[in-house]
Amino acid sequence: MLNDFAPTRRHFFRRCSLGLAGMYLRSLQAQENPLAAKKPSLPAKAKSVIYLHMAGSPSQLELFDYKPELQKYDGKDCPQHLLEGKRFAFIKGVPRMMGTPYKFSQHGGSGAYVSELLPKFSRIVDDVTIIRSMHTDQFNHAPAQLMLHTGNPRFGYASMGAWATYGLGTENQDLPGFVVLVSGGNNPDGGKSLWGSGFLPSVYQGVQCRTQGDPVLFLSDPDGMSRGMRRKTLDAIKDLNELQQKQYGDPETQARIAQYELAYRMQISVPKVMDITKESDAMHTLYGTEPGKVSFANNCLLARRLVENGVRFVQLFHWGWDHHGSSRREDIRYALPPQAKVADQAIAALVTDLKQRGLLDQTLIVWGGEFGRTPMRENRGGSYGDFIGRDHHPYGFTMWLAGGGVKAGLNYGATDEIGYYAVQNKVGVRDLQATILNQIGLDPYTLSYPFNGLNARLIGPTDEGKVIRDILV
Repeated sequence: MLNDFAPTRRHFFRRCSLGLAGMYLRSLQAQENPLAAKKPSLPAKAKSVIYLHMAGSPSQLELFDYKPELQKYDGKDCPQHLLEGKRFAFIKGVPRMMGTPYKFSQHGGSGAYVSELLPKFSRIVDDVTIIRSMHTDQFNHAPAQLMLHTGNPRFGYASMGAWATYGLGTENQDLPGFVVLVSGGNNPDGGKSLWGSGFLPSVYQGVQCRTQGDPVLFLSDPDGMSRGMRRKTLDAIKDLNELQQKQYGDPETQARIAQYELAYRMQISVPKVMDITKESDAMHTLYGTEPGKVSFANNCLLARRLVENGVRFVQLFHWGWDHHGSSRREDIRYALPPQAKVADQAIAALVTDLKQRGLLDQTLIVWGGEFGRTPMRENRGGSYGDFIGRDHHPYGFTMWLAGGGVKAGLNYGATDEIGYYAVQNKVGVRDLQATILNQIGLDPYTLSYPFNGLNARLIGPTDEGKVIRDILV
């Protein structure tokens, strides 16, 4: 009987598009450690990235985008030209315009307008670049999150952190190059594909760590298995995998070997790095952390510890920013203030902490959601209830960046007078992706991997994504 795993003639011509030369290059690649540190293709400004994703998308109109003109239209019907040809997730008919119930004031030498909901962030505005002209072409959560993090609104594509570790490897061979931390009670709508490797070898996918129980599921040895026994087991598995690698030359086999070995080393290194009880009382007060709990504050402190120990890409997903106003827990008057308070302290602490340690210059911090919120009040089903909120809005929203070669104290871009459209220095998702890759020393136009007959890239098949040079030092 034909071996199910043996390559057939049809398999040879379908999968080996570059012929024997391609097979030779793949075999050379497979012999190397796929996570070994690699030299950046461009001069790198940042060694690592901390990406803070606020899943559900915070309202820029309540936090960063001050629109006094919108207050004048509060309660009035939305102009028809803003509705024609537009698609909304839940708005029906003609909604009413809605001003914010929160006060804004200017802060720092940059004079940035920041909401009263972010008093601690207001103190660090001169350390960040605020981009108020973001836009995307997706208006539902999962596709927008996938577009932002994988460059495609559909499943099956490689995440930004996976691209980073594919292009650069990891500086600490005892830790993953790409770590993910989740808080807020739920995973983001895009699921674990947001930190998956897609078509890249699986060794580059994000490793999700936890702050309760084992930092990584199934990392501990089973009862009755000693570390020596684990070592012998892994050696036997490695021998079998190497035999398969020599016979079939599948790069995924080498990735599997690397993953087993990394898991073994992580048994010692990860618990040590993830133990925030070693931090001082002053540090816990700064972040608002509570060891042993799952929280955004704990994850921000862990992010600092991870980049401090050589992790290349740390991604935090904090769920709970989807304030539609369909219930009290989605009302921007009741649910947004406590959510903003938690985030405000932790993000200000992270920037301050990295700066004090001399790590901010070499760490790129990115904060934001997958899109923004409408200047109109949501009228789910065409009517209004007792609660208020805003629908999904892709045409203009706010993100901010800090450290890693980004200018400090810069207000970049703008939306129109009511916050509907990005109108000045517009920044798309592709531009953001290109800029992040550029700052860690990867050329967004040449970083690619063969997939479906194309040299697939994070920024997509065209060169529409541009590095945002105006915000860089």
